[in-house]
Amino acid sequence: MESITKSGFTALLESASAIMAKNRQRLCELDGEMGDGDLGLTMSKAFPAAAAEARQSDTNDLGKLMMRCGMKMNSAAPSSMGTLMASGFISAGKVCAGKTELNAGDFAAFLTAFADGVAKRGKASPGDRTVLDALHPAAEAALAAASVGKSLPDTALAAYEGAKAGLEATRNMKPKFGKAAVFADKSQGRIDQGALAGVLMLEAMYSCICPDSVGV
Repeated sequence: MESITKSGFTALLESASAIMAKNRQRLCELDGEMGDGDLGLTMSKAFPAAAAEARQSDTNDLGKLMMRCGMKMNSAAPSSMGTLMASGFISAGKVCAGKTELNAGDFAAFLTAFADGVAKRGKASPGDRTVLDALHPAAEAALAAASVGKSLPDTALAAYEGAKAGLEATRNMKPKFGKAAVFADKSQGRIDQGALAGVLMLEAMYSCICPDSVGV
């Protein structure tokens, strides 16, 4: 995939839906150690709802489509992570308004706005041990790749690799929000479940943009 159109964006959401369903139990188990234990269920509701919205939508404006998908996601999964992911899509939609096709630079801008939306809604910063610790390095890596003329597949790969590195870094971070903060001492050496959800989203996008890629 050399650029993302409406059909491509819909495919990204469908890919994310599939990978969240595949990892539902894993996400729930990790979340159960530090939180409510429902993260896998939340992600397995949020992304299919967004994908369904994309399939039936009559707009080719990717910005409008992202915002509609974000609102549908928030309605289907109104938990903390569902709201954060929805906020990411809504924020990205504002940046992509009017576009009917996304190239590598646009994809990097999408990820940057997505991460910014999550940060603003969650009042979090990189290093706070949240989903942002996967999304922020992914966006930075994508921007760096696109700025030197990398293709969309290479930019998506850079984002995925950045997200994975960010996930690994959460092993040495202390949580500051929610129930996870209560069990902060238990978090040492473990990956953050929210950051894992972010990595899975980036893996789904990369595997869709690069169908021959091999996931982790």
